[in-house]
Amino acid sequence: MVEAFAVASGKGGTGKTTTTMALGMALAEEYDVTVIDADTGMANVLFHAGLADVETTLHDVLAGKASVEAAAYDRFGMTVVPCGTSLSGFQEADPERLRDVVATLAAETDIILLDSPATLGSRSAVLPIVLADRLIVVVQPTIPSLSDALKVQEYATTYGTGVAGVLFNRVTDDAAIEEIAPKAERYFDGETLSTIEESETVRAARRAGEPLLVHAPDSPAAEAYRQAAASLSVQAQDAGTVADRFRSAVIPDDP
Repeated sequence: MVEAFAVASGKGGTGKTTTTMALGMALAEEYDVTVIDADTGMANVLFHAGLADVETTLHDVLAGKASVEAAAYDRFGMTVVPCGTSLSGFQEADPERLRDVVATLAAETDIILLDSPATLGSRSAVLPIVLADRLIVVVQPTIPSLSDALKVQEYATTYGTGVAGVLFNRVTDDAAIEEIAPKAERYFDGETLSTIEESETVRAARRAGEPLLVHAPDSPAAEAYRQAAASLSVQAQDAGTVADRFRSAVIPDDP
């Protein structure tokens, strides 16, 4: 039984990778979790997971040079599939192969978290959102961030991808949350999972190249991510059915 979530936003800088790793570690206390860095152009998971020096990444798999198993690493109680950062690796990667990657991994896990690109500007960017069962939308409490995230939701629902919830991240103004959260609840399909304040602890974890729940497991931000994970309802499906759906998924044209 498995469910695939795309961790997505409408703009960069919202903290998607921090969120993906934190939710993954929190969910791994109960589930078998696999994190895939599906942002093939601006990969960050390898830095957060301490995998910057590995030889085999998702780029190699998408280029047909390596198996999925060769690019999967055991980290922090999860299976992590990082993506490379080289331009040549990105150019050689075939995003359509992501369907088979996810289908293969679906047989070995309970939850797949796809760390997705921030925009909808290309086929490789929209593919994780189309493939996922549901979105976890990461936004900052500003009207422009909400507006961009709503575009992601609209695109996702066009292809049958639901919304599991909204997570407000990098919050610096509680008053802004009080004003904007009710708007989000009206316009987004999912519930508000949690609110994570911007903090030096989160920034220090990023600088250290460690997941927040490793760097500062008792911090308020870490606890907020655990609350988000606890609020997330997992709607697992038969792994074989999910794998077949991924392999037969229609690749959308560039937006």
